[in-house]
Amino acid sequence: MAELIWTEPALSDLETIADYIALDDPEATRRLVQRVIQHVEHLADFPDSGFRPRELPRSRYRQIVEPPCRVFYRSDGKRVYILHVMRGERRLRRSTLRTRERKLRNT
Repeated sequence: MAELIWTEPALSDLETIADYIALDDPEATRRLVQRVIQHVEHLADFPDSGFRPRELPRSRYRQIVEPPCRVFYRSDGKRVYILHVMRGERRLRRSTLRTRERKLRNT
């Protein structure tokens, strides 16, 4: 079983999405956050279950989708690092994961 590590930026991403949804439906926010966390917890047992992002087809990064969110992560076999959470309709910028990876290494 791999250790799950949520990075601060990923938690902030999820919080931002949740805050936006809460403006219209606070209960939907609670359900969404719960679904995302449950889906991420699945990665502890199955870290390779996600797929490579279409924007980065040959990278070491993977993603899982829990609509409306895309959750980006990488695994080193012992740990799964949750790096970024974004709305599914948005397109990933190639630099986002690399920037977060550098910050992770500097902590």
